[in-house]
Amino acid sequence: MQSLESHTLNAFSKNVQLTQKQEQVLQTIKAFTREHLEKADHAVFVLMGDAGTGKSLILNQLFTDLAQQVADAYFLVNHPELLKVYRELAGQTPHMLKKYYQRPTSFINQLHKLNKKVNLTVVDEAHLLLSKPDHYNNYYGNNQLEDIVNLSKVTIVVFDPHQVLRTKSFWNKQRLLDLIAPHPHQVVHLKQQFRMQASPQLMAWLDRLVDGEVIQPLPEDIGDYDLQVFADAQQMFQLIIKKNNRDGLARMTSTSGYPSTLDGGKHLVNEGNFHLPWDQYNFTSTPWAEQPQTINEVGSIYTVQGFDLNYIGIIIGPPFYLTSDHRLGVDPSKVTDVEIFKHRADMDEKAFEQSKEVLLRNSLNVLLRRGIKGMYLHAHDQKLEAYLEQVFAKARINH
Repeated sequence: MQSLESHTLNAFSKNVQLTQKQEQVLQTIKAFTREHLEKADHAVFVLMGDAGTGKSLILNQLFTDLAQQVADAYFLVNHPELLKVYRELAGQTPHMLKKYYQRPTSFINQLHKLNKKVNLTVVDEAHLLLSKPDHYNNYYGNNQLEDIVNLSKVTIVVFDPHQVLRTKSFWNKQRLLDLIAPHPHQVVHLKQQFRMQASPQLMAWLDRLVDGEVIQPLPEDIGDYDLQVFADAQQMFQLIIKKNNRDGLARMTSTSGYPSTLDGGKHLVNEGNFHLPWDQYNFTSTPWAEQPQTINEVGSIYTVQGFDLNYIGIIIGPPFYLTSDHRLGVDPSKVTDVEIFKHRADMDEKAFEQSKEVLLRNSLNVLLRRGIKGMYLHAHDQKLEAYLEQVFAKARINH
């Protein structure tokens, strides 16, 4: 099993060489920051891009440089597992302090209490920021990003609308652009995907699958990538174990659709002969996938979002099915994660129902973007499983 230091930390390390395009983006953000730190406005820089395009890598290198040059600079991330990684990095980097890295709610509440503002905030995974009050988590404002912008001279955010997972954090590109419109701002898009060893053609095929387009044959060129469909989830798990023993960082994951509640008990993902518990709440400073015992758990979107795995096994659960015209359908009534859908006063019933499908497709998209070297799929819906097997079998014959 690879250690935390050898994998996750290195993926965000200041020592990773940026591509020419990523370096250009880094210098653009630095220039934007320096310009607007001299002004009294609340400026916003948005770095957009799909999973695996290097957004977090750029952000960490940026903050490592700027935090040593700019007083009152903070790095915010609303993802407890990622926050552990950044704090661990801070502990290993000269002149960096763990206190620079905070959850957004803690940061906002603290500054409001002190009646204080800061020079710079950097926000990773801004699509996870709350966009409505959440009293359970002690957030009483209306929009975390709006609060952060108003508390900062310059705010830099990483944003991917395809990774929005809950209605209480409901965002899309237009909502973001509307929020930053009153402020000086700049938006840059990263296009090239670096995480997965899959070909661009395969990435496009996955995009169409998630978007609900008619499922096409697999492209001839899938890259140096191990992609398989399993009729038996237990067999898929056995392969994951082998890959984990050989390469480390191979894990089982699943979409919603299997019982899960935060009551401290173990809730199993049961799929045929496969029976493993969901990921347990992680009280340690080590991310879930880096812990050896989690090979015997099923990861969720909340534990693997933002992380790399070498190999990922994905159970496409009951909310997903094959439509009569061979598309990936979504049935929100089969969702078991009660945190996904929470009513919002600013969304009418039609918009709320539409958001459910978007969020579920996003949740699958997050899982489909985690595996660097390979990805294994099993679908709960028998028709979807059979059709995917047929598509993959044809690809093997053609190759």
